[in-house]
Amino acid sequence: MKNLNLLAIYFGLILLVSSCSSTNRLTMGALEPAPVHLPNQVVNIGIINRSVPSEGNQTLDKIDKILSAEGLELDKKGAEAAVTALRDELERHDSFEHIKILLDADVGKGLGVFPATLSWGEIESLCETHQVDAIFSLAFYDTDTKVSYAMSTMQLPNSLGVNVSIPAHEVRLQTLVKNGWRIYYPAEKRIVDQFVFNEGLTAVGKGVNPIKAVEAIANRNEGVVELSKNMGSSYALRLLPFRTRISRDYYVRGTDNFIIAKRRAQTGDWDGAAVLWEKEITNPNRKIAGRAHYNMAIINEINGNLVEAMDWASKSYSDYNDRNALRYLNTLKYRFAQNEALEQQVSR
Repeated sequence: MKNLNLLAIYFGLILLVSSCSSTNRLTMGALEPAPVHLPNQVVNIGIINRSVPSEGNQTLDKIDKILSAEGLELDKKGAEAAVTALRDELERHDSFEHIKILLDADVGKGLGVFPATLSWGEIESLCETHQVDAIFSLAFYDTDTKVSYAMSTMQLPNSLGVNVSIPAHEVRLQTLVKNGWRIYYPAEKRIVDQFVFNEGLTAVGKGVNPIKAVEAIANRNEGVVELSKNMGSSYALRLLPFRTRISRDYYVRGTDNFIIAKRRAQTGDWDGAAVLWEKEITNPNRKIAGRAHYNMAIINEINGNLVEAMDWASKSYSDYNDRNALRYLNTLKYRFAQNEALEQQVSR
């Protein structure tokens, strides 16, 4: 009973604090610039696959395949699937004219880690030969599978057609698919991006003996190839702006106008709330006037007017010492810079 009373007091305090809070939180959608920005001059792209192990690494690769119970062609198929998916996704971009997989590219091969970068002479030669502006490289691709065995049970029909529980061997394969990508831009002799994916999948099979159990998870290879396709597509999406949700706190207490404005905001009438906030910017109480200036920054950001929002937030801090406004001003400056980058990207 004592614990129940303490729990009731705890939740009561939470409700009391939340009901007395001077701010509410809003969320809104925002378009963020792509993580990777290619110069506008890049319209033709070549894709190379460096993931095939070199001759000197064949022994290590074969041992890895045996220990991981992998099919001999799994890494090759997975890498090819990733490269093809990258090309297909890039072809959906209106900003690129030609995307080519350079199957005959004579480049060194790597292990399951990032190899040394190709020389700019090699990159420039590839670009000149194939008439492309940038090279996307699948620098490495590797699957690492851990195998575990356990005794279990499974249901099988007996001679009477009735399912009975019998001892079974269970095989669990946990496969980690790793690949790394690079983008070479020879005009500036710059590595535009370097990125690694690590994703895993688990396959479980049962059988009356270990061989049957492994047969039950034969579709694992299909899963690895499908995961590899997703990785290739995901890498292409790093070149695209993306939608996200951002959150902001705004003031809801101080005068009756703030309280009414809160209700208007809750119904989606943000412009109506702003009318009431604006009435308080000349309030003789400096704390209330500072809050009003802060909220005017909020409505301007909602309406996409970032310069005006920064001006209101700056006045809220500099003229009225609202410390929340200084943090908000820095947030607005960051978003303004992000929007400038976004405008460059969408102008391709």
